[in-house]
Amino acid sequence: MLRRIRTILALVSLVLLTLLFLGIGLGWWGFLAKWQFVPAVLALQLGTVGAILLLTLLLGRLYCSLLCPLGLFQDLILRLRRAFEKFIRLPARDRLQFRYRKENKGLRYGIMVPYAACLIAGVQTVVALLEPYSAYGRMVTSIASPGVWATVFVAGITFLLVGALAWTGGRAWCGNVCPVGTLLGLFSRFSLLRPRIDEDKCIRCGRCERACRASCIDLKALKVDGSRCIDCFDCIDDCPTGAIRYTSGWAGAASEASHPGVSRRAFLVTAAVALPAAGLSQNQGGLAPLAPRTEPDRGGKLVPPGAGSEKSFYAHCTGCQLCVAACPNRVLRPGNDLAHLLQPSMGYENGYCRPECTACSQVCPSGAIRPVSAEEKADIRIGTAQVDLSSCLAATEGIACGNCARHCPSGAIRMVKQEGRTLRVPVVMEEQCIGCGACEQLCPVRPLSAITVRALSTHILKS
Repeated sequence: MLRRIRTILALVSLVLLTLLFLGIGLGWWGFLAKWQFVPAVLALQLGTVGAILLLTLLLGRLYCSLLCPLGLFQDLILRLRRAFEKFIRLPARDRLQFRYRKENKGLRYGIMVPYAACLIAGVQTVVALLEPYSAYGRMVTSIASPGVWATVFVAGITFLLVGALAWTGGRAWCGNVCPVGTLLGLFSRFSLLRPRIDEDKCIRCGRCERACRASCIDLKALKVDGSRCIDCFDCIDDCPTGAIRYTSGWAGAASEASHPGVSRRAFLVTAAVALPAAGLSQNQGGLAPLAPRTEPDRGGKLVPPGAGSEKSFYAHCTGCQLCVAACPNRVLRPGNDLAHLLQPSMGYENGYCRPECTACSQVCPSGAIRPVSAEEKADIRIGTAQVDLSSCLAATEGIACGNCARHCPSGAIRMVKQEGRTLRVPVVMEEQCIGCGACEQLCPVRPLSAITVRALSTHILKS
């Protein structure tokens, strides 16, 4: 029963997270992105981080079996493997079976400690490579809409490596490589509730060990390694004598007998904590895609309103690509800058940043883009438009265009009469410009627009 409940909740979680990365129905389930561990750490969401750690200390690594999309992806691969074995009618003795493997502390902590150092030092490329939520996000977005080769290549390698390990070894990645799993394992090692083996009931048939996808059941010692157990509950359902129960270490046999439903109730309560009813509203505006352009030299990196500065954005971003999926005008896209490998970039070749759209700020789980309202966004300057009169149609071709002035949402561009010119030409009022890119994207001059946005390394609030 516990396995069935967990499987249903995990499937719902995986489907909703996948929809988030596909940009489909960015609705109430956006809270799942906010409950990812590393993004919550970067966003300094101490309440969320504390809740996950407390949950793990009390009830084991349910985070890994309910909320981590890369872990759930491995479970999906394993289910496909077992379905394939049944389809080809492989004899039971030849089907995938696991066995206990001793914890490889050197490998686990040899990865986690440098990873934590990179997280503290802000080396986000390393963080993005191993962060499970971001790794899954890159796989989904790269398959749905392939973009920059570096991101697609890394996503492909991750897919093959994690998929191969899951196909042959179940949750081997989670138990040996994943730094988040290792950290949570420090807490789950001492968790109050976890699968435990009753020596009096155990007949040592080995079914639990063969079913354990985390390879953490030591049948000789009759112990479950709590640091690697991901609470999948396969062992509990497969045990023919009921020798394995999800219970506390100090709960006596009489207590368990008199309260046979305690483990099921505990799990349901845990699920209610791990999947809280919360929601996010989005305003995507139904924006139509516009013609692509060549990217100009911006003198720096554009980053979205809410990021605060280029430095802050790239220091917090884990490269999960959720903002890329949420952006309705493809202003945010996978980056191709080696200095910020796997992290998104921003440009106006496909569209411009609509002042009323705050989608990216609402979905970012790591604090790289802080939530802003449409009213707040209208007062944030992320860049400044500059006019190149040597390519402006009004100055060179005698064409009264004025597209930039007509479409500027902040009224920062005016058509001004200049001495020696027949037609009025655009002039930018820099203190009014918010750097949204409407002028650049709608300028008819190609391949480079006659008016382009130069990035501000630190955003400025309009006075």
